[in-house]
Amino acid sequence: MKGLAEDAAKRILDKVKEPVSVGMVLGSGLGALADEVEDAHRFDYSDLPGFPVSSVSSHASELVVGTLMGVRVAILAGRVHYYEQGDATVMKQPLATLKALGCDHVLLTNAAGSLREEIAPGELMLIDDHINWSGRSPLIGVETDDRFVGLTEAYDATIRANLRKAAESVGVKLDSGVYTWFSGPNFETPAEIRAVRILGADAVGMSTVPEVILARWMGLKVGAISTITNYGAGMTGNELSHEETKEIGPIGAKKLIKVIRAYLDAMA
Repeated sequence: MKGLAEDAAKRILDKVKEPVSVGMVLGSGLGALADEVEDAHRFDYSDLPGFPVSSVSSHASELVVGTLMGVRVAILAGRVHYYEQGDATVMKQPLATLKALGCDHVLLTNAAGSLREEIAPGELMLIDDHINWSGRSPLIGVETDDRFVGLTEAYDATIRANLRKAAESVGVKLDSGVYTWFSGPNFETPAEIRAVRILGADAVGMSTVPEVILARWMGLKVGAISTITNYGAGMTGNELSHEETKEIGPIGAKKLIKVIRAYLDAMA
């Protein structure tokens, strides 16, 4: 895997010339952020060794490298989820490539369902911690002792503080809480939602946690924000759907783009 990442990074750097410092993984509705990158070089996942291609209708599949708010960035516009192939390691190669390009930290984004009435659809939640409800780990099968990754500080405290400052600077409400990963692709049942609320969950989704584990294993620092697209099953009496995610996602995404811009601007 390391060789594939180095090969992908070499192909990319042969064109873009300069290393990057911040990597990003964009969830539903955030494609517009990739369009704002200046001097952008775009690489289709299918043209990069070892990169997976998403089958989800709302996800692109390209790596965008360039400058955003004066910071060199590499953006994974679209992710592949565990539920697409039943493989928790599916984002290993893209994340390893971000590190090989020079990233020291990554910002992960996703669409999620809120378990708290005060965090409504269209709002944002900064992830402070997570619950791996699926029980799957992308490090299963790794044969070296570095597979025993500590996750006490899975979400970097400094990055979280800086994201809060960025949100405040642009007047965007940013709640924080615990994200719980369900494998998907089916939505959760009301009983499952009641169970994880008792356990301390504040939002649920079908991504991000495997990427956090992989990133920490690789030595990358992590920050993550959810765009809230719905309430959890049983909280409103309405059935959930992916169409709702695609419809509401862009509302929160506009706010998240403001926060990310402010975050990067403070770094520049």
